[in-house]
Amino acid sequence: MHEDPQVPNYGRPGTGPVLKEGWVLAVEPMVNIGAHHVTIDSDGWTVRTRDGSCSSHYEHTIAITGEGPVVLTALEDGTVRL
Repeated sequence: MHEDPQVPNYGRPGTGPVLKEGWVLAVEPMVNIGAHHVTIDSDGWTVRTRDGSCSSHYEHTIAITGEGPVVLTALEDGTVRL
């Protein structure tokens, strides 16, 4: 489930929201072979590249804690597999 605040994974450095302790974020880049332009299907969820090129999407969940960010989707040994 995705909840507010929405934190985009694009934009100009230093212009987005300041991350706060207690936030849990989904970091989910979409990597496209072609252009970055996308469309969203009528279901409001499915995203496709406009040029029909192949794309990959993955996600990690990160908690912002007083000690720093914690990758919740890390493996038991603390590594992250992409």
